[in-house]
Amino acid sequence: MLVKDAMTTNVIGVESDASISQAIAIMLRSHVSALPVFSSERALVGILSEGDLLGRAELRTEKRRPRWLEFLLGPGRFAAAYVHTHGRIVGEVMTPAVVTVEQTATLAEAVDLMTRHHIKRLPVTSNGAVVGILARADLVRAIAAVLQTPVKAGCDAEIRDIIVARLEQQNWAPIASLDVAVRNGVVELKGVLSDERQRGAIKVIAENAPGVTAIHDHLVWVDGNSGAYLLSEEDREAERASA
Repeated sequence: MLVKDAMTTNVIGVESDASISQAIAIMLRSHVSALPVFSSERALVGILSEGDLLGRAELRTEKRRPRWLEFLLGPGRFAAAYVHTHGRIVGEVMTPAVVTVEQTATLAEAVDLMTRHHIKRLPVTSNGAVVGILARADLVRAIAAVLQTPVKAGCDAEIRDIIVARLEQQNWAPIASLDVAVRNGVVELKGVLSDERQRGAIKVIAENAPGVTAIHDHLVWVDGNSGAYLLSEEDREAERASA
C-alpha cells in the first residue's frame, strides 16, 4: 500500500506569522495534534506539534538549567530555548526541520521515517507541494482496511502449502520437527519445540493463512537439558477431562 492510499488529504495548517493562541484554537477545533506551518507563499516551513507546546512558560514546564551550564555552553543556545518557551508567534515556536514523505512512497518507507526520526506524523508531498498528512491514526485505519478485506479461501492443500512456505521463511521455526495437516480448513499442528515461545508464533502463521477456520495445537515443548516437557493447553485439558 502506498502513502497516498492511506493519507488524510484535508490538510489543516497555519501560517508562520499566526499567533500561538490562534494555532492552539485551530488544533482544538480540528482535533489534530500538529499543524504544518506555511509561509505566505504556501511553502512548508515547519510543523507545530503538541510536543512544541509542552515546555511552555505558561505551564511553568520550561527546562531550568544551572547557571554554570549556561556559562559553559554560551548564551546562544539558552536564548534560542527562551524564544521557544516564551514566543507568541508560530514561527518562533515551531519545529523548522520538517521530515516529509512522497505520496508515492510505500507505507513501509513512511513507517521507517517515523521510527527513525521519532515522529508521529508526516506531511505528504507531491512535486514539492503538500498534498496530505500521514499520521499514526491513518496507519491504524490502513491496518483495519486490510483486515476487513475478504480473502479468497484455498483448498486444504493450498492452505497447508502456504503455512509450510511461511514457516520455512522463518529462521526460528523448527521446520524439521513440525507436521502440519489441514482438513476442511482445520489445521492440526504436531511436533517438538525447543522454546515455548515458538508455539504462539507458529499458531499466528497458521491463523493468517486464508481459509483457516480453526487450529488444533498438539505441539510439545521439550527442555533439551532436563528432558522436561510441556503439552499444549488443548492437550492438557484433554488429559484432565479423561482422568
